[in-house]
Amino acid sequence: MKALLSIGLTLFACVTLMLAAGLFYVMQELQRPIEMPTPIVYEIENGTTLGQLEHDLIQRELLPYPHLYKFAARVMGMNAPIMAGEYEISPGMTPLAILSLFQKGSNYQRFITLREGLTSYEIVQVLSEEDDLSGEITEIPAEGSLLPETYSYTKGENRNNVIARMQLALQQTLDQAWENRADDLPIKSKEEALVLASIIEKETAQPDERERVAGVFINRLRRGMKLQTDPTVIYALTMGEHENEGRGPLGRRLLRKDLKVDSPYNTYLYEGLPPTPIANAGAKAIQAALQPEDNKYIFFVADGTGGHSFAKTLDEHNRNVAKWRTIRNLNK
Repeated sequence: MKALLSIGLTLFACVTLMLAAGLFYVMQELQRPIEMPTPIVYEIENGTTLGQLEHDLIQRELLPYPHLYKFAARVMGMNAPIMAGEYEISPGMTPLAILSLFQKGSNYQRFITLREGLTSYEIVQVLSEEDDLSGEITEIPAEGSLLPETYSYTKGENRNNVIARMQLALQQTLDQAWENRADDLPIKSKEEALVLASIIEKETAQPDERERVAGVFINRLRRGMKLQTDPTVIYALTMGEHENEGRGPLGRRLLRKDLKVDSPYNTYLYEGLPPTPIANAGAKAIQAALQPEDNKYIFFVADGTGGHSFAKTLDEHNRNVAKWRTIRNLNK
């Protein structure tokens, strides 16, 4: 009996030692950094089981052996479900860290940039052409109601969610700019501020000109002068459905006869601001509209370098226009 008991104890000790060694080995494998040259984006689809996940990771050499995750899930208490989504797996991560990542949810963000000055129609076009978004935008948002910016999104996110975030961002930006507006502006409401900001956005692409251009339009509004800005005429002709073939929003140059189109957006015919924004203005243009440069300029015209020449008198402006026409003719 003593001999049998001794043999039994020996076997038990051997089995325990083997289990301990196995456990130690498995723990080592779970915490061994994955060898990979660069980060990768890994997608888990809805309905993926732990077994399917393990099989795919082994095929991609991101997991050395099968059943390691099942072991971690059952023995180590890491039994939270894996979550569908996209994940960025970086060099040096361990299988255990990757499993933990899969249980927390997607950590990979995609980005889409909507540039300043796009109309709502154009923004909907950009979003509709992004294959990694889902859902259909059935209604064009109100002009000027979206804040152009770079937005993050997850694969499969609904396009209308992005629209909603753009609208919220615009409202927050406008509210803050309105609170910090300059005194005695001829701007009666936040809506009028957006209209002016959209004109500024379309008139100059130079960051250091925004406040100066804003000052010109503020001076004209104060004097009761027509704003006489070409982008409002273009909007009157297109209502925001611009051409996008590299030849400008009209697909051609604005003509003198266009300046006679009868529309409340035509600031060559009607005083004051147009009835709505003519594009979606960025945060800097909104700020410029409400904190314009205090200047005496009444006119401005392109200078041939991407910027503008500003003038306080009509004679000075006419000289600047003549220079611009010379430059334009030389570049034909």
